[in-house]
Order: sequence, then structure tokens, then C-alpha cells
Amino acid sequence: METRNIFENISCIDHRYSLSEAKAFEGLSKYISEEASVQSFAKCEAALVKAHLKVRGQLDDKKAAALDQAAANIDPEEVYKEEEKTKHNIRALVNVLKTKVPADLGPLVHLGATSVDILDTALSCRMRDVTQNVVLPELKELEKNLCAIAEREADTPQVGRTHGQHAVPITFGWSIAEFVSRLGKSILRIEELSKQLKGKLAGPVGSYNGPSMIVQDPEELEKTYLGFLGLEPSEYSNQLVEPEYLLRLLLEMNVAFGIIANLADDLRNLQRSEIGEVFEYFASTQVGSSTMPQKRNPWNSEHVKSLWKAMCPRVITFYMDQISEHQRDLTNSASQRFIADYVAGFTMAVARMNSVVSGLQADRESMKRNLDNAGGKVKGGVLAEPAYILLGEAGVNDGHEVIRKITLECEQSGKTFFEVLKTHTDAYAKITAQLEKLGVEDPQNFFANPERYHGLAAKKSKRLAQKYAELMK
Repeated sequence: METRNIFENISCIDHRYSLSEAKAFEGLSKYISEEASVQSFAKCEAALVKAHLKVRGQLDDKKAAALDQAAANIDPEEVYKEEEKTKHNIRALVNVLKTKVPADLGPLVHLGATSVDILDTALSCRMRDVTQNVVLPELKELEKNLCAIAEREADTPQVGRTHGQHAVPITFGWSIAEFVSRLGKSILRIEELSKQLKGKLAGPVGSYNGPSMIVQDPEELEKTYLGFLGLEPSEYSNQLVEPEYLLRLLLEMNVAFGIIANLADDLRNLQRSEIGEVFEYFASTQVGSSTMPQKRNPWNSEHVKSLWKAMCPRVITFYMDQISEHQRDLTNSASQRFIADYVAGFTMAVARMNSVVSGLQADRESMKRNLDNAGGKVKGGVLAEPAYILLGEAGVNDGHEVIRKITLECEQSGKTFFEVLKTHTDAYAKITAQLEKLGVEDPQNFFANPERYHGLAAKKSKRLAQKYAELMK
């Protein structure tokens, strides 16, 4: 077969990303390249012949090995040349395969099948195998990396943010634990859905017309055929396997993709010059800008979000492929080929996110500085919430208004929240008394240290990290 310079390829997946994410690309190509597709069709045709032989009691190890070898040796170029004559990809494959198998088995190739009995079954095999052997290992590696950060940084103080504004103190581990939990559940769902993909051997309209001319129990032949491929039959098929099995898997991949893009966006923003709370690994030879030598751009995180922007809209096509007129038309034949691009783009984004988080470091000094200065014009104002809550617990009916006025006084005087709070002796005494009841250490100075107010952030970060690290095993 003629070898093409990769830089002559049109898709960026086949040149730029095949180089930058070489390991992921190599794994993906074993299952969703065009060569892998043709070979999966041949494998299904071989499984069909074995099923015919088995129901007749004629299958032995020698015949099975010959069929497997014939399928493995199918050359996509030879099939494509045959397709130039047949104008039909599966008939071309069948013609080529007949020349590879023992002569006495030739009549059984494709016997009783329609094209989609092979196409949909092979697609299910490829999607199952690429998901379980490439996508999930990459996802689980990312999840384990996130678990490690969440546990390592469980006690690292950080200011929480809502609406882009400082909220109340948390820990950096808690920030990451969000993605541990969200992505962890999605990974488990992807794994589950990959095991539910189905195949078929039910003929042109799914009613087993052809197979009923061969065997008395067509459904048993179908189960035997699919058993060689590790699949189960769909409960109902027309010419197509019910599209929802594959659709749900792809949709859950897109859910995971969105979670990863969200993480990338958060990490990108935390690397802003004015925030500077995390930083990616930056090689000694790496260049951040073509004109500004000092820059260290968070380009890997941006790359992940950019891939998500390119791939996410393809979900609309996945939904559109649910619809096929009557028992089947051909309106999904071209669009379905681009599933491979989507899976490749998703997997490469996961791989790139892995390179980000594996070298991600928290700038603990910046996190503490930002937390100490949090609250906008009210330094220490992130502790207004606990002051108001403690006043309410002490029976003060308008505690929220009392604390609001204190924050206004802070703005006007330029003093910290703690400094002004102490001057309101009645409120301060009631608040301190409530802290003493809770058994808080050094209650008088609680409001001088914002990092002390982080609820269950550290505890739950560790719990979630340990839970999902275990599940990823």
C-alpha cells in the first residue's frame, strides 16, 4: 500500500495530533482507523461462517484458525480496489474474503446476512474495544491524577469564588474534588454503557427472513454469531441495530468531555497573572509567546477547551442518526463515519489534560495571599457569612443587617473586617460565645484567619479522592 506523508493528510487528527499525542493516536488507530474498520468487517464475516459451522456441528479448531487468519490478513487496499468494481463496500469485502478462506467454506461467507448485520455489529465491536482499551484507561489515569491532587491539597487554603467574585474560604483540594466526583461518575457510566453495545444477524428488515431459510432457529444462529464476537443481540432490530445503545455511549463521552473542558477552563483562569494560584509544567526549551519571551501561557488547558468546542457540536449529528426512514435509509452512512473523529478528538483531549494535571502545582503562597486579601474593598470580608450565622444562632433577629453595616464601615474606614467587628463589642461577644460552644480553638481570633473557615472541604476532599481512586482500580 502506498504510504502518504502525514503532512499531506487533511485532518489535523492525522498530522498535528498524531504527533503531539502519539501514544493515544497509536492506541486509537488499532480500533478506529480505516484499516481497523475493514478488518473488523472481516472478523464479523469470519464469525458468521463459524456460526454456520457450529450449528451444523462442523466447526473444529483447524477451520476456526483458517477463518481467523483469513480475516486478519485482509488488505484494505485490495477491498477498496474491489469496491471500485462493485460500488458496494461489504460486497467487495465478501468477494475478497472468499478468495482467502478454504474453498469449501466460501459459500458460507455472508450467507443469510445483510450488509448492516456486518456493519453495525462491527461498529459495536470497535466502539466497545476502543472504549475499553484506549478511552477508559486514559480517563482513569486522569481521574487518578485528580484524586492525587485532591488528597494532596485537601488542606491547602484557597478563596472560593462564585460569579467570578470572592465567596467564602475553601481548600484547593475541594476545588479539584468537584471534578473527581463529576468525572468519576461519568467514567463509571461510560464503562457500563460500553458493555451494553449490541449486534445483529436479522436480515434486511430485521425479521430473520434470510436466516429462516438456513436454520430452524434463526435467533440461535444470531446468538452463536454474536457470541464469537463477545456481543449480545439487540432486543429489536430492523435493518439497523437500535441506535440508542451507541448514542448513549457517545452522549456520556460528551458529558465527560464537558467536565474536562470545565476543569481546563478553571485551571486556565487560575493561571491568570492577577490570580496565579496554579501553574502547569513548563519545559526549559518551551516558548510561551512568539514576541514576549517572559510569557508562560496556559496553552495546554486552552487546547483542551478548544478541542471540546470542535467536537461537542457533533452530538447533534449523533442525535440525527437516530432517524432512519422505515426499516433503513442511507442517511447515516456518511455521518456515522465521523464517529471515529469524535472519539479521537475526545481521547486526545483527555491525554492532553493528563499532561496538564500530572505536572500541575498549587502556588500555596499565592493562594494564601489571595485569601488574606479576599473580599474586595472589605479585607477579610469572606468571613461575613459565619459572623452573620453565629449572630443568628445567638438569637439576634437582624444579624444579617448588623454584619452588612459592619462591612460598609470597613469600606469607609479601610480597616479589616476583624478590626471593625471587634469594635462592635456586643455582637463580637455573642459571636465569640457561640464559637466557644462549638469548641472552636482560640475563638477570639477566629476572624483573623480566614483559612480556618472551610467547613468540610478538607474532609470531603480526602473522602472523595480515596473513594474514586479505589473505584478506578
